Amino acid sequence: MKNNLLLLLLTFAFNFYNAQTITFISEKTNKPLPKVSVFGKDGSIVAYSDIDGKIDKNLIKPDQEKFQLVYDNYSVTTLTYADFEKEIIKVDDKIRNIEPVVIKNNKPAKYVFVKGNFNAYVTVNNKLNCYADGIVTYIFDNKTKKLKATNIEQYRIYRLEDAIFEKKQTGMWDYQSMLRLPEMKEVGNILEYKKKNSVVKELKGPQKDQIEITGEALQEKEFALFGYRFFDVKTIINAAYEKDTQKMLRDLLEYNEIAFLKLKHKTEPEYNQLIVYRNFYPTELDFRNENDSEKNKFDLKNSSYTTKYWESQDFPNMQSVFSSYFGDKLKEKQNIK
Repeated sequence: MKNNLLLLLLTFAFNFYNAQTITFISEKTNKPLPKVSVFGKDGSIVAYSDIDGKIDKNLIKPDQEKFQLVYDNYSVTTLTYADFEKEIIKVDDKIRNIEPVVIKNNKPAKYVFVKGNFNAYVTVNNKLNCYADGIVTYIFDNKTKKLKATNIEQYRIYRLEDAIFEKKQTGMWDYQSMLRLPEMKEVGNILEYKKKNSVVKELKGPQKDQIEITGEALQEKEFALFGYRFFDVKTIINAAYEKDTQKMLRDLLEYNEIAFLKLKHKTEPEYNQLIVYRNFYPTELDFRNENDSEKNKFDLKNSSYTTKYWESQDFPNMQSVFSSYFGDKLKEKQNIK
């Protein structure tokens, strides 16, 4: 009798959870589709799918009316509020094929150079606050696979005009200081996360294997400092590798980080939700014995580029998506190079 009751409760809980979620799946493979962004009509990122392709249905509000789905840095479709009544939504993910990483030198060497494209952006209460993208090279010790250096080559910095600093209004701040490059510290030893205090999920697809690592802090009690309150800290790392490989640096196809933080001044009635997105897409892999690559400082006060790298067909240009909502309000910092 007890076993039957337990089974009934578990079935109820499972069905209740599924009723509160929507799952994005690939139109091509019928597999779950992680990292689908749902934009509201005002440019807010109202939801972002996890490794199981799921979003919380309660995040979809009728006042947003029209919703744009963005996958792999491209807009793939526009949906109405009624479309989200379905439990499963198929998404056309045939935007581009996965381009192989170019291996320039395959001989054993002291360092591994992983060059690629990145973008990073911060949202406050789901609305864009600032944006950056560019080209960067990560240098790893070939033996330990530990990150030794990060050399940025070219980059753009954007911010919205209406961001200001008011000490007691954290929702209005300019969070440009959070525009850091994807960290990539453990990407060469990603399976080591299974030994740490993190939640690890894996998804095997027809072209790539994905690993999602989630860590949390301050879930039950806030942290206070200088009149500010910090709460509900969470980090999600998603790394994609070539299918059925050992998940080494040479197998890396994509790396993504999302960091969540709730923040407020003690006088503010509600927390402000900060979310930082950082994405890296490798294009070249090189083995060298000398760490002699050109260094450039990632200076948030300006842009720095010599070519229009963002016009490349394979570049993850989320700036064009954001500009479709914010237009001239999204201002680029002056290019100094």
